[in-house]
Amino acid sequence: MIKKVFAAVALFAMLTVAFVQAMEKEETPRQPDNLQGLQTGVKAPDFEIKTLTGETVKLSQFEGKKVMLNFWATWCPPCKEEMPEMEQFYREKKEEIVILAVNIDPQYDVQRFAKEMGVTFPILLDEDDSVNKKYQILTIPTTFFIDEKGMIRSKYLGSMTIDKMKQYLDDL
Repeated sequence: MIKKVFAAVALFAMLTVAFVQAMEKEETPRQPDNLQGLQTGVKAPDFEIKTLTGETVKLSQFEGKKVMLNFWATWCPPCKEEMPEMEQFYREKKEEIVILAVNIDPQYDVQRFAKEMGVTFPILLDEDDSVNKKYQILTIPTTFFIDEKGMIRSKYLGSMTIDKMKQYLDDL
């Protein structure tokens, strides 16, 4: 009986020491969101994929224009939240910037989703996940703002408001 009590006390003491050390351990600083995945200040990787309407699109065909490259999915609540504002932004600023929305879950009914959301800007279908991998997407939505020379100037993680979109456009 004494051996069992001693073992229980020793186990409790070890767990207490481990817990206290874990609590005292300095937290590893979290990397800011804008430093995760593909970085700003680099040439945007070129890609060629099909749109929802079946056209083939290459990012490089938009060199000389400003591009908002958005990665999203149909099941993503923040993506759904930003879609109406992206559509409004597109209608207001389509002469100033190209919007390319890369869908990362084309196995779902993207056509129906776009229709329900009233989306008229180009939706690209990343069928083989290659664009997602090139851009090292870690969270969605993720939006890149690419300048006329094809350089990534800004990156935004999360749902964007139209005011944020306009701000990033102005910063290009």
